Formats: sequence, C-alpha cells, structure tokens
Amino acid sequence: LSAVAAGRAQVQQEPSAETTEGTGISINCSHPNIQGSMNVQWYRQRGDQAPHHIVTGFTGEKAVRDPSGWLSVAADRRSSALWLARPRRGDTAVYYCALGG
Repeated sequence: LSAVAAGRAQVQQEPSAETTEGTGISINCSHPNIQGSMNVQWYRQRGDQAPHHIVTGFTGEKAVRDPSGWLSVAADRRSSALWLARPRRGDTAVYYCALGG
C-alpha cells in the first residue's frame, strides 16, 4: 500500500475504462518523471480489499498471469499499459500503477 501511495503523486491514469467480458482492454498509465532505477508496478484492488500487486516491469513487455495479459513499458519508460487479454467479470476492479525503487 505504501508503494501505491508514494507512486500515485508521480503517475497519471485515466479515470475509468470499460470493456465487455472476453474483450481485451488496455489500461494506460503516464509517469513522465520516472528516474534512474525506478520500476513500474501495477496493483489491482477489488471492492473493499487491500490493493494486490500483480506485476512489476522496467522496460519492454512482461507476461501477467492473473489477470491474464501483459504489461508493456515504453522504451523511454515514461508510460506503461496493462493489457487484459480476456477479462472476466471477476476482473472488475480498480487498477493502480505506481513507481517503485
């Protein structure tokens, strides 16, 4: 949770994104002030549960197991996108990106 709180001030995300079950969706994040060895972290928060870490990336693409998809971090690392390949109803959640050390 502390990583999310620390990162939130340094990232910008769309307020919402919608898709239908089984139709892939990209959730985008901008982090123009990323520096040095910082990595990009993504979290999912369902309902009133605590945020759950789902993937960390530095650059390029990385597979994500749950939810099924992948993380893509731009070559300049100033933006990233979490692609949900075949979202299910249970994947409905708030998705946060954050910067970590």
